[in-house]
Amino acid sequence: MSELVVTREDGPTGGRYLTTIDGHTAEMTYSKAGTTRVIIDHTGVPDALRGKGAGVALVKRAVEDARAAGVKIIPLCPFAKAQIEKHREWQDVLA
Repeated sequence: MSELVVTREDGPTGGRYLTTIDGHTAEMTYSKAGTTRVIIDHTGVPDALRGKGAGVALVKRAVEDARAAGVKIIPLCPFAKAQIEKHREWQDVLA
């Protein structure tokens, strides 16, 4: 399967990551905790996208963005927390 396209909508206090497959959109939301941390608070993947890697792609993009910005992630969302725990190579961004 090809790499999923993940877009980011960023605002002053938080934002979200989105990916759309066959007209269905998965979303992961986050809040900013100051200038050095982001809190991933929710991941929503429609049933039609389950098992297609949409949720993992969202978390991966958040990890990449956190590294690039020099910020740490606090994963309150159970899915994001589980994925970061599963991927040891992502754990450097944990707060």
